[in-house]
Amino acid sequence: MAHTATEADLKSDIPDIRPIPILAVLLSGAFVAILNETILNVALQAIMGDLGVTSSTAQWLVTSYMLVIGTLIPISAYFIKRFTTRQLFITAMSLFTLGTVIAGVSPTFAVLLIGRITQAVGTAIMIPLLMNVILAVIPVERRGAAMGMMGLVIMFAPAIGPTVSGLIIESLTWRWLFYLVIPIALFSLVFGYFVLKNVTETSKPKLDVFSFILSTIGFGGIVFGFSTAGKGDSSLADPLVIASLVIGLLALVTFAIRQLKMEEPLLDIRVFRFPMFALGLVLVMLVMMTMFALMLVLPMYMQSALLFTAVATGLIMLPGGIINGAMSPIMGRLFDKVGPRPILIPGAIMLVITVFTYRFSTPGVDEWVLALQHVFVMVSVAMIMMPAQTNGLNQLPKELYPHGTAIFNTLMQVSGAIGAAIFISIMETGRTNALSGIQNPSAEQQIEAATIGAQQSFSFGLIFAVIALLIALFIRSKNTKNPA
Repeated sequence: MAHTATEADLKSDIPDIRPIPILAVLLSGAFVAILNETILNVALQAIMGDLGVTSSTAQWLVTSYMLVIGTLIPISAYFIKRFTTRQLFITAMSLFTLGTVIAGVSPTFAVLLIGRITQAVGTAIMIPLLMNVILAVIPVERRGAAMGMMGLVIMFAPAIGPTVSGLIIESLTWRWLFYLVIPIALFSLVFGYFVLKNVTETSKPKLDVFSFILSTIGFGGIVFGFSTAGKGDSSLADPLVIASLVIGLLALVTFAIRQLKMEEPLLDIRVFRFPMFALGLVLVMLVMMTMFALMLVLPMYMQSALLFTAVATGLIMLPGGIINGAMSPIMGRLFDKVGPRPILIPGAIMLVITVFTYRFSTPGVDEWVLALQHVFVMVSVAMIMMPAQTNGLNQLPKELYPHGTAIFNTLMQVSGAIGAAIFISIMETGRTNALSGIQNPSAEQQIEAATIGAQQSFSFGLIFAVIALLIALFIRSKNTKNPA
């Protein structure tokens, strides 16, 4: 009976298409792909020791994953129009599986990074494909439930990444983080090969290579600049950082102007003419920056300053991940009934309050306090992300779906990478300044310095959360039917 209810909730607009098997295939592939965005967070310390790299270098294993996704997703609108659902899924999972194998057997950090980048290419195809299929087969009045299922994947998978990582590396090496994923990825690939059907119409749009180059330089330059600011003695005033940011911004401005003049833009930025789409996008970006940064800073802080083991760190973050996954489908159904505002505003208030409490986490804090804080963060994220994203996409006409999802996913991933880079930069700068002038610092001084750096990082995150709350106040429901 429960199965029948689910089928009713996700009834397709397209005759002869049963959305449940299609979504099951795509969700399984997306889950294992997106899980890898954060699965290395807790393992960075072990990788640093094994491969002999610094924390700022090891950060590229996380940042590059989001950077590659963010620079490739802009071309996803072209791929979705050009190739079938089945072709894109098989290609995406094949690339992801290949990257997982490369990363697992990597003898050096460079090879490991190549494996991560290959994984990211597959993920960059998978994420917008999943979202476009939902928009194609699910009617607007039932879309909240379907997007809630997607939220279960996009938010739950990275949320439990640190926990899975901590449990695995406690008794195995960090390479098992990849070895254990390989059979799951292969199963999803075979499952999709036999089950997946095509649900989108294909055509032969022109690929504007120059636009793709501009978008890659633009997003790449911005993330590279912020990431470089977090390395060693670099700062936002470093000439290389400034040059990267300026080049990135100029490339994006040129890209935007070019898209407005093209008959078939690579990325149709006219979607920003829809106000709820634009506001929802900014809100989601702020939450992504805060969430991914916290999920990167927290494990490092808990291990370096609070002296928790990797498995303890993972277990502390487990309840939040589980509750986030359970909340996403619930928020989706609630969105279909009450709209975005009754969910968004309380969620944003909760995020502000919780991030504020992180500023008071010091050595000696109880594990249950940290676990409770993380639960509230992940509940607030579930209350903000899906309603803001679904409400924004619902406003778009059908022909702009591929462009709207591409822009949403691009800026979500790039903002996550930027947020992580900024927070790490602030944490490292605070730690370095606290130790300046101290030769051969003691263990106590190292812990105190790490605590100061983390507190400064949390304070910056509070600013993002407050801005997110202010934007949430302006969100309005836009659940009108899209034109056929």
